[in-house]
Amino acid sequence: MAGVSGTPYSMEGGHSSSSFSAATDDVNRDMTGGFFSSDQTRLEELKKMLDGNKDGQKLESMKRIIGMIAKGRNVSALFPAVVKNVVSKNPEIKKLVYVYLMRYAEEEQDLALLSISTFQKALKDPNQLIRASALRVLSSIRVPVIVPIMMLALKECVTDMSAFVRKTVAHAIPKLFSYDPEQKDALIELIERLLTDRTTLVAGSAVTAFEEVCGERIDLIHKNYRKLCNLLVDVDEWGQLAIIQMLTRYARTQFLNPNVEDQEVTEAKFYSSTESDSDSDDEDEDEREKKRKRKEEKEKKKKSMYVMDSDHRLLLQSTKPLLQSRNAAVVLAVAQLYFHTAPAAEHSVVIRPLVRLLRSHSEVQWVVLTNIATVTSARQGLFEPYLKSFFVMGSDPTHVKLLKLEIMTNLANETNISVVLREFQTYVTSNDKEFVAATIRAIGRCASNLSDVTDSCLTGLMGLVSHRDETVVGESVVIIKTLLQMQPSEHKDLIVQMAKLTDKVQVPMAKASILWLMGEYSDRVPKIAPDVLRKMVKSFPSEEDIVKLQILNLASKLCLTNPKQTKLLCHHVLNLAKYDTNYDIRDRARFLRTLLFPAEKSVISKYAKKILLVRKPAPVLESAYKERNQWQFGTLSHLINSSATGYQPLPDFPLEQPDPSVRNVEVRIELDCWDFVDSFLQVELPWKSEKKTKGKGKGKGKKPGKSFLESFYSESTEESGSESESSSGSGSEESDESGSGSEESGSESEEESGSWATESEPEEEEEDEEEEEDDDEETDEEDSDDDESEEEPVKKEPVKEKKPKPSEVAKPTKKSPAKKKPDTVQLLDFGGGDDDAGAGAAPAPIEASAMLKPSIASDLDTLETPSKVIQLSTPSSVPRQSFQLLHRITGKSLAVSYSFTRKEHLYSDKMVDVELVFTNQGDHAIQNIAIGNKQLEAKMELHDFGQIDSLAAGESISVSIGVNFADTLNPAKFDLVTKSSKFPVKIEARVGELIRGIVMSEAMFAKERGKLAGMNETSGQIALNEAIEPSALVERVLLVANMSVVSSQSEEGKVTVRFCGQTSCDRVAVLTSVAVDENGKAKIVINCEKIVIGSMLLKEIKAELAKA
Repeated sequence: MAGVSGTPYSMEGGHSSSSFSAATDDVNRDMTGGFFSSDQTRLEELKKMLDGNKDGQKLESMKRIIGMIAKGRNVSALFPAVVKNVVSKNPEIKKLVYVYLMRYAEEEQDLALLSISTFQKALKDPNQLIRASALRVLSSIRVPVIVPIMMLALKECVTDMSAFVRKTVAHAIPKLFSYDPEQKDALIELIERLLTDRTTLVAGSAVTAFEEVCGERIDLIHKNYRKLCNLLVDVDEWGQLAIIQMLTRYARTQFLNPNVEDQEVTEAKFYSSTESDSDSDDEDEDEREKKRKRKEEKEKKKKSMYVMDSDHRLLLQSTKPLLQSRNAAVVLAVAQLYFHTAPAAEHSVVIRPLVRLLRSHSEVQWVVLTNIATVTSARQGLFEPYLKSFFVMGSDPTHVKLLKLEIMTNLANETNISVVLREFQTYVTSNDKEFVAATIRAIGRCASNLSDVTDSCLTGLMGLVSHRDETVVGESVVIIKTLLQMQPSEHKDLIVQMAKLTDKVQVPMAKASILWLMGEYSDRVPKIAPDVLRKMVKSFPSEEDIVKLQILNLASKLCLTNPKQTKLLCHHVLNLAKYDTNYDIRDRARFLRTLLFPAEKSVISKYAKKILLVRKPAPVLESAYKERNQWQFGTLSHLINSSATGYQPLPDFPLEQPDPSVRNVEVRIELDCWDFVDSFLQVELPWKSEKKTKGKGKGKGKKPGKSFLESFYSESTEESGSESESSSGSGSEESDESGSGSEESGSESEEESGSWATESEPEEEEEDEEEEEDDDEETDEEDSDDDESEEEPVKKEPVKEKKPKPSEVAKPTKKSPAKKKPDTVQLLDFGGGDDDAGAGAAPAPIEASAMLKPSIASDLDTLETPSKVIQLSTPSSVPRQSFQLLHRITGKSLAVSYSFTRKEHLYSDKMVDVELVFTNQGDHAIQNIAIGNKQLEAKMELHDFGQIDSLAAGESISVSIGVNFADTLNPAKFDLVTKSSKFPVKIEARVGELIRGIVMSEAMFAKERGKLAGMNETSGQIALNEAIEPSALVERVLLVANMSVVSSQSEEGKVTVRFCGQTSCDRVAVLTSVAVDENGKAKIVINCEKIVIGSMLLKEIKAELAKA
């Protein structure tokens, strides 16, 4: 994503970056060298430059502003001056303005909304970089109210001719999904269209959007699977990563496990050996032979059952060339694909590329070595030929050394153990203590896994016991203890040598290991063990906790095996441990005292020897990376050995082969290469003319002089511009093509499609114009046109010569074509008719509502006749909600609450009436209560109440204030003052209380709602928990918003209620419709010019209905 966002700026030329760096240096000098300069003065200068008329000054100021942002300076005060330049025609200025808006649009939401219409216009700019930048900025403005605008922009840009713009659409889809997850269904439609894109620039981004929004919809991949496999080599590197990850999961769900045979054969052999051992001697030999033959037949059937799917093989073949990629992430992604989906015999393909990555820098080495360590813990033979590639280099960092050491230990076997031990012998002399300790542990693992080298390893480890470094000595003792536990009878002399080290070893873990050996094998050293205990009892109080626990174990074991010499010592140790500061040691001493010296006859004391002297099995030294096989290779979870946020485990292979036909794609049109030559050169080839004479439809040729490019673009315009007409037209063409299987009919249908695209353009314009007048008439005409096109495609010329209807007088003629109607509704575009009229046509009368905003048009309508004057309705009688304004603790015994009365305020009809209730919850009277300083936003007003001279203890008083919120959701901030204190408070603007109910008929409601379509409409759905009556639905909505009911209908389980109102300040209409179907799903539609109010009102109504 970062790389894509930077692409447009790097394509404009090199002088921009150099001047930008120079401007940044100037800013740095201004910041550090100007002794008397101030930020405010500098901002004023930049503001003057932005307000000027010269593009050079604007560009220079924008560069300085971006430089200040990069330095962490706050330049949000320049937002109004910067946002005005978003309409600049200079692309360099526009790009820098876009960068600024992406940074500060969240903080200045209201001002950012003013520039949205400019972004929409920029989406139709001829420059693809401007279109992509506008869409990227629009998707980066994190304001929830622009979600409908974003949806319209994405739907428009998803069909853009530029692949770069479509790629930007794919990047914007996850952003929009994070703002509003309810748009998932609409976004899935866009993703489905992007997945069918055959451009390599779009493929990776489309798959990324698919994974983030609807990764579970695997059905969207079926038709595009083979296309993605074929495009994979040509996609950019980060797109390759997204596609490989997705195809890995796809392969795990759609293909059989290629390695299931080996697992089943291994299990069969295991169970067959188990059953043969458990068979009784009297069983008949014939029956055994029959069982064996049946098992062999089953194994043969299993082997013959699996045949690799051709699409599975296509995936492996398509990804194999990527092993030569320069990107380490791509190579690692292909490697994990092979390890998780390929047959085990083909895993060796990825070994050499992985080893090649070890030549990269240390960060890449660490990630690759971690994955190799996991592979080698399960399959040693894959990397064994490359053992020397994992030898530790002197310049390697410690974490890389440890991973290489782990891999070498995993690869060690009878043939290469001498080479490995020789390397280990060199590593032990290193100055890195951590690395030396890990080497000693690796030697111990080799000795435990290979019995042939156990003795030589023990000898080498005993030599390290005399090392001057305590860490090396301690680690050696721990490993020796583990190895001695495997063969204690053969190494009695080593146990004696270990006992002599008790006084020398200072590492707690090593000393605890020696004491454990003394207690575990005390019968082999009966004279030495009591003496070791005697020495350790003296230093018991000063030892570490782990050593104290082993002293207790040694004393208890010797008390059972040699009570004459050690019973008193055991009593003494238990008494010392009784008062130890560590509760674990105290609990262990209490347990052992009860077990060894019970006060009464105890049953458990009889089993003391069985409990304490039982033989412990030797520990198995395994690789710590063996458990990482549960994570997917190459993921963050595998790297940290823990489930990371967002990690999804790989699905298991299916037991039965899914239907492979879902990936088949029908090829509807077969094109002959000579058709392109014929149409492009505008020359009819001789063999083509012969085929035409043999065709069915004579006289259906293309128009003379029409080139291939013209027909191509006309077809693409038809397909993208008029979906309704192309659906019927393509259906007829497909039926014609399906009926003829010969090559002649294929070329003939191709020619017909070319003529169709050429002659249908004027009719599309006519139909678009007729849409505004009569929808039913348009439907009938389209149906008749479709029927005529199916029967006689060439006879469309007479249709154009039909006489215009009276309603079509003002429409453009064929000689002066009208401007095409825009596909999307602009934020400030409320025009009702065509902009241009045809030449020589009488101008049609234009109503005021066709030129002005709906609110202004409605105001003009009210001036015509008194009957159209809008009347306010009586406020609904619903329970009033009270909100806390000042808590009694914060207010020093003064508690204040406020509520909205929904009455018209006496001071101004633009104000919302708010009732304040003051309560004195203290013991003394509060005097001189009034409103102090007011911190109101622009255009907001507050009419305060008269001063309350005194409020006695325990009393309450209510007053009324008026607040003009200016139709915004900004809170009204002010100070409540008393004689001795001041308390800052704020009244939150409730969107439903900014509305007043008005009287409106149902016909007027439908008319006004038609004016407020497009951008002014906000809708949402919610599932109700139970059925709801119309009265209850009305009550729920009126609790949220102060509106009046227009109509309420209930038919066959469906409930529809309409509400109307207007904002208190600007008198903007707010129309709400709530429809509940028989399944309990409520659809809410709000039409309002103020998008913020409509969006917030929708959320509050949904929240209130969710409580029902």
